[in-house]
Amino acid sequence: MILGIDVGNTNTELAVLEGDKILHSWRFVTKTPRTSDEYGVLIKSFFENSGILSEEIASVIMASVVPNIMYSLNNGIKKFIGLVPMVVGPGIKTGMPIHTSDPAEVGADRVVDAVAAYNIYGGPVIVIDFGTATTFDYITSDGAFAAAVTTPGIQISIDALWKNAAMLPNIEIKKPASILAKDTVTSMQAGLVYGYIGQVEYIIKQIKKETGTPDMKVVATGGYGRLFHQETDAIDVYDPQLSLKGLKIIYDKNCKG
Repeated sequence: MILGIDVGNTNTELAVLEGDKILHSWRFVTKTPRTSDEYGVLIKSFFENSGILSEEIASVIMASVVPNIMYSLNNGIKKFIGLVPMVVGPGIKTGMPIHTSDPAEVGADRVVDAVAAYNIYGGPVIVIDFGTATTFDYITSDGAFAAAVTTPGIQISIDALWKNAAMLPNIEIKKPASILAKDTVTSMQAGLVYGYIGQVEYIIKQIKKETGTPDMKVVATGGYGRLFHQETDAIDVYDPQLSLKGLKIIYDKNCKG
């Protein structure tokens, strides 16, 4: 069994993987400051609650977009699990060439999602991650990371609206029954959710148009991916565990040559 860890800006997801199966998965808030001991105890508690022994974990692989927690997280894993994590980054085999102007700018999270989407669903493919930011990545038919679009996530959009407009409340992310809203809360929900659906559909349409691939598959992941997958036909697949699957694929590529 291996432990896969995906460190995002908002949440960190962990999973115990064996073969092609995800046996157990957990989440914790990334931004909470923790020492290496706290990380180690937290991960050990997840194991204990699921009946897993640390000795059963053969390796650890991580992808992170939050550099300032990596020292403590790495040390917590070393101290409490006794393993040195493999970290997705320079020198790690992914099997995916990156054809952007500066490949070093492409975050590990995007690479991991792209590797999973291409290996599982084929290419060409658009990979959308509805996270703190919403990212759209275009992977070619031969498995190259070719282009990227980045937009503010819907939670960022809501936060910006209520924090900068004194009379507007903080609201739940929910699609109202009609765009013809009759009160402040539903008018905000209508503007944000219907507007975001329109943005997603237009970006997908434009990527397909500029690449000349109208039938390209679209795979979504991330916390709000389920909501938007349900609300638009432009997304073909919602895979909430895409990043964890990508970590396992990359781990296998590095261990099996």
